[in-house]
Amino acid sequence: MKYLIRLIYVKFYKMPTFDRFNGIKVHIYNGEHRPPHIHTVYNEYEVLIDIENCVIYSGGLPSRQLKIVMAWLTKNLDWALALFYESNPNLR
Repeated sequence: MKYLIRLIYVKFYKMPTFDRFNGIKVHIYNGEHRPPHIHTVYNEYEVLIDIENCVIYSGGLPSRQLKIVMAWLTKNLDWALALFYESNPNLR
């Protein structure tokens, strides 16, 4: 149910932020490119993380926040990948 509520919120309100925790925002944008990835923002830092391999694609975060994001991604891997392809159906 939590997945469905978040997905409806993202699709109908066009909000690219699909999760927030500890001052960190996680985004997936429409019209993206491969590999499937998330944009994670903390203050002035931004990092793009490959969802399938859980590796940094570009950018960086402070180590404490990066550990939190990686732990979050490993727990929410399937959900993040589903949201990426839902937002970018042409990349399936």
